Amino acid sequence: MGTSGGQTNTLEVDIDRLWRDLMASAKIGPGRTVGLNRPALSTADGEMRDVFVGWCKDAGLSVSVDKVGNIFARRDGTENTLPPVAMGSHLDTQIAGGRYDGILGVLGGLEVIRTLNDRNITTRRPLEVICWTNEEGARFQPPMMGAGAFAGLHTLDWVLDQTDDDGCRFGDELERIGYAGDAKLSGHDLDTYFELHIEQGPELEAEGLPVGIVTGGFVAFGSQVQFQGETAHSGPTPMDKRRNALVGAAYLIAAVNDIGWKYHPDARSTTTRIQLWPNRYGILPDWADVTVDIRHPERKTAEKMAEEVRAAIAEAGRKGNVDVEVVKEWEFGCDDFSTDCIDLLRTKADELGIPHKDMLSQAGHDAYHVAKVVPTAMIFSPCRDGTTHNENEHIEKEDTHPAVNLLMHAVLERANRS
Repeated sequence: MGTSGGQTNTLEVDIDRLWRDLMASAKIGPGRTVGLNRPALSTADGEMRDVFVGWCKDAGLSVSVDKVGNIFARRDGTENTLPPVAMGSHLDTQIAGGRYDGILGVLGGLEVIRTLNDRNITTRRPLEVICWTNEEGARFQPPMMGAGAFAGLHTLDWVLDQTDDDGCRFGDELERIGYAGDAKLSGHDLDTYFELHIEQGPELEAEGLPVGIVTGGFVAFGSQVQFQGETAHSGPTPMDKRRNALVGAAYLIAAVNDIGWKYHPDARSTTTRIQLWPNRYGILPDWADVTVDIRHPERKTAEKMAEEVRAAIAEAGRKGNVDVEVVKEWEFGCDDFSTDCIDLLRTKADELGIPHKDMLSQAGHDAYHVAKVVPTAMIFSPCRDGTTHNENEHIEKEDTHPAVNLLMHAVLERANRS
């Protein structure tokens, strides 16, 4: 893969400058090894937001923040009454996350702005770079919460009242890091939204392609399931008297894994975490909390898997002799991406000589929710071995350059259209 994917157009982003930004980001909220630990609304998230806002202001952008902490950095156009064309993603990471997941999309959007500034290129419509709040869902669930609130899927009060494992309230943490903004959630009109992201899969690298044009996303269902039993001694308590919440949870964990294998190879299903109380030697836990995640590219199959998970939840409670309740559910996936925007990406990639392929996203992205209210499209760039949500997540500068250039040219075309 060449630096510019074979393109001959002379308007290119400064990939070295973008890389310096990415490496600066990698120092804020460092993980255990080479990655990041920067969950939403943490002190490190606040520090990274401050750096990003400073960079935006240095680039001449005006910055506003809405009531769930989404950041909008705006570059004026020649007709500012028109809605802006936006780019973005997220700056929060998993607890053991990589340096590029989400971050590339935000800082890549900023680099597009800087390149246009360098060339004194104006656009008819304004441009915006957006940092969405809590995409990962690592600390507050569900994921993509800021984009979901923007799209009207969550109410403001509900978002602000969510709590993390330590009982910290979303709204209070937003205030603490200084990003409880005053811009209205429903008052921000966008013309278009483009999201650049690492693929988080191995296909592009394996096929030697620098760009994936995302036509949709896997349908995903998530749930938080709680089992309630009764504490008892692990030794003398007869088997027929035991109400071990961990046993009920274990039945569900195994069943969810089996459902994924049943619909293999396209299906994905797992339980991503379990919490127990009291979680000590010699005593049966009376409470367990399990998070379930199932995905499939076809909605009907994903819904069938979800039905089987619901049946497995009830059966796990029965077999474990414990009470069980689904306390939270969420859904994401996307068949709402704009055909006009997808076609624009294909056309621009061809004009620039950038090899590309259409593909589905297997992960969740803010773009899924934004697409419900704004014409939206996504661009993927390769990552090594598809490794992600892992500190060893890695991308190559020269392999990333074509996707950022494609983002810039698509944004320019869309912003200047009649």
